[in-house]
Amino acid sequence: MTDLRLRPGLRKSAALPVAALLAAVAALTACAPQDAKTDGAAGASGTSAGCAPGALATRTAGTLTIGTDKPAYDPWFSEDKPENGKGFESAVAYAVADKLGYPKEKVTWVVAPFNKATSPGPKDFDFDVNQVSVSAERKQAVDFSSGYYDVRQAVIALKNSKAASAKSIADLKGAKLGAQVGTTSLDTITDTIKPSTRPAVFDSNDLAKAALKNGQVEALVVDLPTAFYITGAEVPEAQVVGQFESASQGEQFGLVLDKGSRLTGCVSQAVDALRADGTLAKLEKQWLSDAVSAPVLK
Repeated sequence: MTDLRLRPGLRKSAALPVAALLAAVAALTACAPQDAKTDGAAGASGTSAGCAPGALATRTAGTLTIGTDKPAYDPWFSEDKPENGKGFESAVAYAVADKLGYPKEKVTWVVAPFNKATSPGPKDFDFDVNQVSVSAERKQAVDFSSGYYDVRQAVIALKNSKAASAKSIADLKGAKLGAQVGTTSLDTITDTIKPSTRPAVFDSNDLAKAALKNGQVEALVVDLPTAFYITGAEVPEAQVVGQFESASQGEQFGLVLDKGSRLTGCVSQAVDALRADGTLAKLEKQWLSDAVSAPVLK
């Protein structure tokens, strides 16, 4: 900001009149660019006054662009088609879009690999939905909306493995475990289970499931709904062993936005409204109702 105070040695006769000085300050203030950046916390920008339905500062005017990974897995999506509105996250994405003033025909989808979506750098989506847990570390690179799903991690194991009979975290320490790279599932292995053998790390859940099927690993850590779907539909040779207790504040999935996005606050308001009016609970019951019960591993 320009310093309009008299500098030492400046003659009084050279100073601006008070009225002119005030006018200059007002002009500078009016011309100063408004900072649209956020600190990565949900709701830091995009207040209700700036969330005009269907008229947000999206990548493409009049259109909301949503990203997710490919393949898009059940029960979060269905038939690997995010655009069909089926599956919990597809349904949530369209519900958020509608709250923002973008009906289904004004929504487009792009492929956004998990690691790329959560890494620093410009994004090709307005927000991403892909089972991304909100964390302080990730907030250094991207913005998050309010949480739309409360998460628990779970263990699935081949039925004929020793890990399948585990009743506690200690029972898993000697198992050969695996998880997708960059996920809180992998963090659960390294920080909670702390196995004696280095865990196997996979670029995708498809590769992790293949490794489980062929016996490269005894067990995988995934989120609870995914655990039920894998064991029920994809790897029937495996079973859900148990789930982990949530952290004191709870792990949540959040929608991912570009760091400093002007949409962060508006998207968070939409998610909050969907939670308040019961929509999120209704969609969870509709699409994730099977994932309700599993032993807690302590």
